Amino acid sequence: MKNLRLLLFILIVATVKAQHKGNFNQEISRANIAGNSIVYGHSPKRMQQNLNPNSTLIIDVRALQNVKASSYTAVFNISQIAETAEATKNLMSLKVENIKNELTKIGLKESDIAIDVISFIPVYEVEVTKKLFSKTYTEVPKGFELQQNIHIQFKKTNQFEKILSACANNEVYNLVKVDYFIENIAEVYKNLQTQLLQLIKDKKEYYSVLGFDLKEYNVQMADQKYCYFPKDFYNNYQAFNSISFEALKQNKGVTTANKQTSYYYQPLTYENYDIVINPSIIEPVVQVGMEIKLHYNPKPKNDKPEPIVNKETERKYYVISPNGDIDIKELDTK
Repeated sequence: MKNLRLLLFILIVATVKAQHKGNFNQEISRANIAGNSIVYGHSPKRMQQNLNPNSTLIIDVRALQNVKASSYTAVFNISQIAETAEATKNLMSLKVENIKNELTKIGLKESDIAIDVISFIPVYEVEVTKKLFSKTYTEVPKGFELQQNIHIQFKKTNQFEKILSACANNEVYNLVKVDYFIENIAEVYKNLQTQLLQLIKDKKEYYSVLGFDLKEYNVQMADQKYCYFPKDFYNNYQAFNSISFEALKQNKGVTTANKQTSYYYQPLTYENYDIVINPSIIEPVVQVGMEIKLHYNPKPKNDKPEPIVNKETERKYYVISPNGDIDIKELDTK
């Protein structure tokens, strides 16, 4: 009976230790994940900075507005080669015309499509001429190459997939860029300015409640505005794992594969902004920002004492006329 109790006690202790060890491993795993997040580009939580009071009052306000583009322009590069200049031109015209026909079917107009001719040059090849004791390499024209850019303007993002299909169906795959445009950019800046001015007014009232009279301060001001487009905010990464323990056990070499590079849109974060308009976005947008900074420095005090005049030591001046008359006068010498 005693042996049975002892065995049961040993099993309970072993189970508790195993459970504790399992929890301990989970804590290590979580710690590793938090540590690896720094390696993979995620910054750790920032500690609050210590405040350093001074005599200068600073009002620094920033506003950001996410604006959906009113129109987009996709630019594709088209390259065509042929043996003659006429054939090259005809093949290019046929390809562009087919693209236009497919684009008009999805609601685009001919005025939304523009052609930009980049180059039209002859293509050379090297011709080898063999002689008795030497070879001669001569460049000779073998054809012509015509390059054009086709600019396609659209207003809805769901049209872009159809534009890609229309170009791919005609063997056009080189997407150069996509530009974003805003028609009412002045109204966006005006809206940001109105929001910031109201915020500055609230901060001034806050300082007044704290007992600061801003009329007793000299003010200096600086402001700026900026506009960022999505093409400037795409980051890349490679998500893969190249470790293979089975390959390490073998004596044969490992053939590496090309790792795909992925891209993602990373807009400006909101941590440094006081006002964010349209913060929730599901597609790339144009980010328009404005900042106003005010420095209030105390006005210098006039500590120069007023001159003290001792009336008892004031001097009197005597004016003597030519005939000998004496006139006593008190002159103000201040």
